[in-house]
Amino acid sequence: MALKRVLTLRTVVATSAGLTLASSCFIAAAQVAHYVAGDSAWLAILVGGALCLLSAACFAELNGMYPSAAGLRLYLARAFNERLALIVSLLYMAVVTGVIGTESFVLSHALTRAIPQVPPIAWILGLFVLATALNIRGVKIAGNFQDAITYGLMASLFLLGIASFTRFGFDLATPFFPGSAEGFINAVAVGVFLYVGFEWVTPLAEEVTHIRLISRGMLVAIGILSVTYAIFTVGMGHAVPKAVLDASPAPQMEFGTRMFGVPGVYLMLAISLAASVTTFNAGLLSVSRFIYASAREAVLPHFFSRLSSRYFTPYIAIIAVFLFGVAVTVGILLTERYKVLVLMAATMEAVVYSLVGVAVVVLRCRQPEADRPYRAGRGWLVPVLSAIVFAGLALAVLVENRGAAIGLGAGFALVTGYVYAAVPYLRRRQEARRRQKRAAARPRLKAE
Repeated sequence: MALKRVLTLRTVVATSAGLTLASSCFIAAAQVAHYVAGDSAWLAILVGGALCLLSAACFAELNGMYPSAAGLRLYLARAFNERLALIVSLLYMAVVTGVIGTESFVLSHALTRAIPQVPPIAWILGLFVLATALNIRGVKIAGNFQDAITYGLMASLFLLGIASFTRFGFDLATPFFPGSAEGFINAVAVGVFLYVGFEWVTPLAEEVTHIRLISRGMLVAIGILSVTYAIFTVGMGHAVPKAVLDASPAPQMEFGTRMFGVPGVYLMLAISLAASVTTFNAGLLSVSRFIYASAREAVLPHFFSRLSSRYFTPYIAIIAVFLFGVAVTVGILLTERYKVLVLMAATMEAVVYSLVGVAVVVLRCRQPEADRPYRAGRGWLVPVLSAIVFAGLALAVLVENRGAAIGLGAGFALVTGYVYAAVPYLRRRQEARRRQKRAAARPRLKAE
């Protein structure tokens, strides 16, 4: 059995955007507004989006060359070596999936403020179960659900930003002068991480109707997100004092209260729920395909590669992501150590974006005649600039945040041990199964 090619550009854009549109993005938006002067946050957000377009172009070129559910692991293996590719991609998958815990923490604060009678964990488990059931029943159903929620969410955020200007006046304070260079650089760094996750749509390469849709979808998603984030962030900072937004674990609730009073609390709760469910659903779509492809190639245990005979979906991988998400969520809700995971994910994303830029350069040198349905610029500027910029951002985060550096160091050690010890064993098991199948097939062939 194989995955079904049913996804269109609409769902590719929704999945790419849905992975970045999370409740935790409101915290990042508040931080961007806090770093700059007046109402100039839109400048930092658009610059961050432009930098992410560089990386998206690199991902698009590599995805066109190697359209596989293995995604990042395959790109790095072709450019560097198999072990480095395994270590980076497995650590990347674990850290980014772990951010579900942070998303759940932010959502729990919004839920507690609006409906204190219901335990937040009950809402979060309900969202997890809903997204898991939709994904198991089929990628087309999950994709349609993703489309409706993501596009509705982006339209709502855009309109709320405009409504803020209408309600509190269009007399923006220094919209073109962000203040100090240091503050603007910090705002751009946070602005970049507003888009984190757009590339996780690449594991859907085996389920799109045409491979070019992945490349187009990532670029379109970043463009739409740039406008949406810019309008909403400036509108939120225009309506609520920046100090209030920056100090709140759920700044969108402060914005809703300022705009519409008590009804605004419930409005922003609905938007927060939509943002979380798009993240959960898109994460299940993409991460489960990565797990499926890794198991298919004996990087993870073989049972993760099983497909549902009825729905043609990797149901074991989907359930595994669900269980991991629940475990991380419970841990974060108990410890409230959500910021470390955010910083680890931000650093890991920057490392990956830098390596992808280098991979484009390496493969252009090694395989100059290879078919490239999409090319990240005609020259070397795009991949080289992407590699340098994101390497610098990763280093800056690690230098300033010791907890993130220690966490990633420990994760790197664990994953390296797994790659060197467990993967060879899994591959020997896979080869043994293949020999058994060939041996069992010989008598039947002779009989025929």
